[in-house]
Amino acid sequence: MPKGSPELTNARKEEIINACEKLYQTKSFKEITLKDIGNATSFTRTSIYNYFQTKEEIFLALLQRENELWIADLNRMMEEHKTLTRDEFADQLARSLEKRGQLLKIMSMNHYDLESSSRLERLTEFKVAYGGSLRAVMCCLEQYFPEMPIAEKQHFLYTFFPFMFGIYPYTVVNEKQRTAMERAGVNYVFMTIYEITYNCVKGLLKD
Repeated sequence: MPKGSPELTNARKEEIINACEKLYQTKSFKEITLKDIGNATSFTRTSIYNYFQTKEEIFLALLQRENELWIADLNRMMEEHKTLTRDEFADQLARSLEKRGQLLKIMSMNHYDLESSSRLERLTEFKVAYGGSLRAVMCCLEQYFPEMPIAEKQHFLYTFFPFMFGIYPYTVVNEKQRTAMERAGVNYVFMTIYEITYNCVKGLLKD
């Protein structure tokens, strides 16, 4: 690939995002530095600034990619299943998010800071993907529930998407959090990503 070509630019961006994603599996957002990300790539840390100006921009790009993968899953679902009952749709949507733990993790922990610390250009690129996920879910509702009034479809979207921000912290807990809940006497039932999403969607789709 020639120097400065779109192919090289995209390949290097992907390498940076992949390095960030791998680090995020073992470190927290606060622990990861641009130096760490640079050390995990095949080029110098200063070269990262040719593509991303802040750590937040890299995480936002990772979140963008996760949204694009989720959209692809939803589109595939609509191609493979021309019709679905409410129960089947809740099942399929829950399974699609069960695969996107990274998306839910970033959304719940760092989303506001990522957007605030990213350039408008990077933020716009992300919003294109985020808007695409909104449209993909709306297309699902239109395909599977054509009789649903538009107001109810909008209600579903603007209840379900804010709900997504809380899925990760409600379903992924460490031992210290679990112990604290027990000591506080909080009778909390821990659920999986699938279970909490399935129950939410079923509730929103009630007659």
